[in-house]
Amino acid sequence: MNLAMIEAAAKRLAGHGRVTPLLSSPFVDEIAGRRVFVKSECLQHTGSFKYRGAWSAISAMDPAVRARGVIAFSSGNHAQGVALAARQHGVAAVIIMPEDAPRMKIDNTRALGAEVVLYDRARGEDRDEIGARISAERGLTLVKPFDNEFVIAGQGTTGLEIAAQAKAEGVEAGDVLVCCGGGGLTSGIALALEGHAPGMRVRPVEPEGFDDVARSLASGRIERNTGPAVGLCDAIITPSPGDMTFPIMARLCGPGLVVTDAQAKAAMRVAFERLKLVLEPGGAVAFAAALYHGDQIEGDAVIAVATGGNVDADLFAQILAEG
Repeated sequence: MNLAMIEAAAKRLAGHGRVTPLLSSPFVDEIAGRRVFVKSECLQHTGSFKYRGAWSAISAMDPAVRARGVIAFSSGNHAQGVALAARQHGVAAVIIMPEDAPRMKIDNTRALGAEVVLYDRARGEDRDEIGARISAERGLTLVKPFDNEFVIAGQGTTGLEIAAQAKAEGVEAGDVLVCCGGGGLTSGIALALEGHAPGMRVRPVEPEGFDDVARSLASGRIERNTGPAVGLCDAIITPSPGDMTFPIMARLCGPGLVVTDAQAKAAMRVAFERLKLVLEPGGAVAFAAALYHGDQIEGDAVIAVATGGNVDADLFAQILAEG
């Protein structure tokens, strides 16, 4: 992985992906005690940053390989990104999703033209076995959610935009907080900022109880989550950081931050009330850290990446009502 790959991905993405805005509010600054800028990837196609990596990976394939179709594993956001990018390239997509994934994400993936195959993760059904069988039968190419160099490159285009937008706001140093699962977005942004905004430091943010990246960065080796496989912040719950992403994060990122589910919910309410953004819980944890963990953040300004907004309406209404 290198900066040139991210810049090449940005050229392939041009005219297809959205340049998402960097938003701010004086009300948010008052809560956080510093300037807060929110990189609104919830406004990206399919409602999350995942479209960037999916387009990057599929557009980089050999045309003959791509024509046979693609397959992916996802609880929702990567699923939708791959489904849309595959449709735009005119190829088939099969997405293997847990049956307890948010209904909106399952429905949207189907609506984007992908074939959805559900599996029961609660009872230990093996998605890898299902995927291997379907892939072998149909000759499909696997698009991994984070441990894929072209996916990381696509996610890194977010960092190129952050560097340019932050400079326009007069911000050239400070922490950039990123909602982190397997680390594709976090590592991609870190590589982009290393080249274009070296004064900025990336900090992965995770939900309490699923802090494998924070623990891995602290210990210097890949740590795994041993608890439940599901939680409120479903979009960023992974067993461990990736083999490709962890060395990049270990070299470039600052210490990880951890927020509670209650703080993620509170951040969702602030984003809705003050920025007019709809965030899903996993897409709100970086913003939550900016608001409620200021004592662990450096600089007069902080940038939080709002990574996704695909939340079921009933859950979103419930979280708003709790406030």
